[in-house]
Amino acid sequence: MRDAIAAHVHDGDTVAIEGFTHCISFAAGHEIIRQKRRDLTLARMTPDLVYDQMVAAGCAKKLIFSWLGNPGVGSLHAIRRRTEPAALAAGETLLEMEEYSHHGMVGRYVAGAHRLPFYPLRSYSESDLPKVNPLIRQVESPYGDGKIWAVPPLNPDVAIIHAQRADEEGNVQMWGLLGCQKEALCGEARDRGGRRDRSDECDSRRSESHHRSGTHCGRRGA
Repeated sequence: MRDAIAAHVHDGDTVAIEGFTHCISFAAGHEIIRQKRRDLTLARMTPDLVYDQMVAAGCAKKLIFSWLGNPGVGSLHAIRRRTEPAALAAGETLLEMEEYSHHGMVGRYVAGAHRLPFYPLRSYSESDLPKVNPLIRQVESPYGDGKIWAVPPLNPDVAIIHAQRADEEGNVQMWGLLGCQKEALCGEARDRGGRRDRSDECDSRRSESHHRSGTHCGRRGA
């Protein structure tokens, strides 16, 4: 993990650590903190404790997200402090926030994975989110049925997932609630030619895996 983060996560990168519950990559987040990465844009559908820790450690300048909080613990206090001017500590700056609905974030990952210019959806028609996020825009349907909403693709520089099982060739087995891991991996902006990297702790039973998807994701050759 140390070598993978050192090689692939750089200051100023957009980093997506995706996965829910049993698939949250705490080891990757903690290694990013240990290596003192700075000015990261952190993308995640549900920023929870691992992102709160990264914000508290000074790693992040911006969040791209769709639901902010931790179901089992409550408010994310470090992130909250960075969004309230009166709560900022000396030398701290406000955290940039780019908020979407869950459907909007899924759409961004899907558009990024398919290299589409945007993802269309209708669910923002009664929402206030377009008022605070100028990237949620209305466009005219090309099929003559009125206006729809659109969100831009999300192509993170680095996408990291946790998998229960992986091998040295980068083949992965995952089970449980998967979320948007596959879409995040396929949408990586940096083309690595399909090469995956993994931590040395990876074995046939359980792994904390760091994957580089390039033009491929899932099983090699699929």
